[in-house]
Amino acid sequence: MDQATARTFVDSWVSAWNAHDLDSLLAHFTDDVTFRSPVAAQLLGGDGVIRGKDALRAYWTEGLRRIPDLRFEIVGSYVGVDCLVINYRNQKGSSVNEVLVFDGPRVREGYGTYLGEDANPAGAR
Repeated sequence: MDQATARTFVDSWVSAWNAHDLDSLLAHFTDDVTFRSPVAAQLLGGDGVIRGKDALRAYWTEGLRRIPDLRFEIVGSYVGVDCLVINYRNQKGSSVNEVLVFDGPRVREGYGTYLGEDANPAGAR
């Protein structure tokens, strides 16, 4: 992945999140995506591992229901080999990193990571 490709991805990703446009957002992910997040465990119970695009849609639908004011502001992005880290602040001011591993142009594996000891870093109600 080069810087231009990463910038295009990040711009599209944050625009989709801030518009709460799940169809546009999910277009960035493979059908068999795996996503891991402590917020998923908080919202859905279980181990925080989401398997498949349909399950990811269900997780994010619940997240948007419980966090209706969700909004992200990009702090930086970091390009690796077949991966991208997006550092952002959410509507609550929490510092978050999304670690995204790509299979071609789409994300096949993702990790939501949060800075600090806040028990509710995403601000879910």
